[in-house]
Amino acid sequence: MKNEMVLQFSSVSSNESFARGTVGAFVTQLDPTMDELTEIKTVVSEAVTNSIIHGYNNEPDHFIKIICKLHDGEVELIVKDTGIGIQDIEEARQPLYTSKPEYERSGMGFTIIENFMDFVEVQSNPGEGTTVTMKKQLSKSKTVCN
Repeated sequence: MKNEMVLQFSSVSSNESFARGTVGAFVTQLDPTMDELTEIKTVVSEAVTNSIIHGYNNEPDHFIKIICKLHDGEVELIVKDTGIGIQDIEEARQPLYTSKPEYERSGMGFTIIENFMDFVEVQSNPGEGTTVTMKKQLSKSKTVCN
């Protein structure tokens, strides 16, 4: 099965659960295990929250774009923002690092994403935004066709 979805929404916190649920519903076509589905929904939450809080400084007048591709039992997620970007990607990927300590965030977003996905790539340019590409091969290679 090959399928693709593109989703764009405003950078407001309430859309984090919308994005999580929408991607989760789309991915069910591949018949993931409950653990796999939970992990995928969690990484969507982490990436979207990072865009809202860090990329856009909680400003609601911007957009986040998610591209979700399904192919041969693999899920590819691309989360893009056009926010402030990341100055030092390697530093941002360190456990417990946060650029917003005043929000009492754990600084574990990228660590969680890396633990739940098979592949993670972060591309960012200061002043231009960030793109996080994530891939996960599901344990079941069969797909459900309707």
